Parts: sequence; C-alpha cells; structure tokens
Amino acid sequence: MSNLTIKATDGSGSFNAHIAAPKTSPAGVVVLIQEIFGVNQAMRDAAAWVADLGFIAVAPDLFWRIEPGIDITDKTEAEWKRAFELFQTFDQAKGIEDLKATVAAARTMAGANGKVATMGYCLGGRLAFMMAEQSDADVNISYYGVGLDGLLPDLNKVSKPLIVHIADKDEYFPAEGRAKVAEATKGHALVKCYNYPADHAFARVNGTHWHGLSATIANGRSAEALAAALA
Repeated sequence: MSNLTIKATDGSGSFNAHIAAPKTSPAGVVVLIQEIFGVNQAMRDAAAWVADLGFIAVAPDLFWRIEPGIDITDKTEAEWKRAFELFQTFDQAKGIEDLKATVAAARTMAGANGKVATMGYCLGGRLAFMMAEQSDADVNISYYGVGLDGLLPDLNKVSKPLIVHIADKDEYFPAEGRAKVAEATKGHALVKCYNYPADHAFARVNGTHWHGLSATIANGRSAEALAAALA
C-alpha cells in the first residue's frame, strides 16, 4: 500500500490517493470513488479487495478542497452529521475534474496497463454515473448512487460500459427516481442496471446496512465487468 500525488487540473494544488497494488503487473486500474465519509477504512478495504482481484486500486481524496484526509465512519451521530456537512459543501463539478485527473494519472502510473475503470459508492456512485457520461474511463460502476434520475438527460453521452447497482429499499433515493433510472436504461446497449432487496450502502464492509447476499452478487457482477474492460 502507498499513496499517489495527483495535480489538480485547475492549478489549485494537488491531492493524495490511496493505492493498493496486486501481486502481478502490468494491471488495469480501478479508481475507487469515496462515500461521504472520505477515504476511510471501508474504502481501504474495498481497495484491498480490488487488488486481490488483480487490479491496481486508486482511491483519491476528493474532499481535499474542503479538508484533506477526511476519515470517518457511519457509526456515530456526530460522524453522520459531519458527513452530511461534507456532502453539502462538496463541489461535484470539481470532483469530476479531480476524477478525470486521477484517471489520466492512472493510465500512465507504474505497473498500469493503460486501462482504467471507476467504481463508486453512495456519493461516489453518483460520481461514477457522471464519469460514464463525461469521461473516457473504460468502464464505470455505480453502487447505490443518489439522485441518478437527475442525470438521465445525458444518458446518451455514455460511450463505455456502465453498471448500475440500485438498492430497492434505498432511503436516500426515492422509489420514483429508482424506477425512472431502471426504465431509462432498459435496452441501452452499454448500461446494465440491477436491483437488490437491500438498503442503501448494502456493500459497505462492516457498515450498518451491510447485506451479504446482495453485496456478493453485486460484487461478482462488478468483477466480471472489470475483467472484461481492463484485461
């Protein structure tokens, strides 16, 4: 495990990304996009899982413009309050700029084979969907992204595979919005949308809403998509 320093494209500074490397290289890179809790233990665990699959995991600190090094959990009311404050303060457009910079850096980093995916959770799930519409990443995977129905007008811009994992009991994404996403993506050649009988954050390891069966099925689908796009 190590860190990668990435320069922001707007000249405002640089930010760090946590790295987990596989046993063999060259390998494809998976840019992991954080939840509202920062690059915390759950994200580092996800990075370790990605490395175990045989890919390089890169998890950029997207909250660096607010406060570098945010690392909190979903276990206390105070942390939840802080997380929602960060979410409300976070500039998503700048986040996409930083993710594009991360993808560009990942293509040429040591040990990489030039192919890059994005995979995000919660806030990161929304950003992964946005990256599918706005970036050249080779595949994008969204776990329980919030407000995805608001991104549907640009669905025609998706030019690489997009996997969308939706929680059917998601308290942060109303049923009406989830239905719109399912309907809009139906039959799309590059988009696969899956629903799971679980709550928001069902795949967060050791999280309060962890749902083992849904997480295992979703992660299997993600692994297949990564293997197909990054090999």
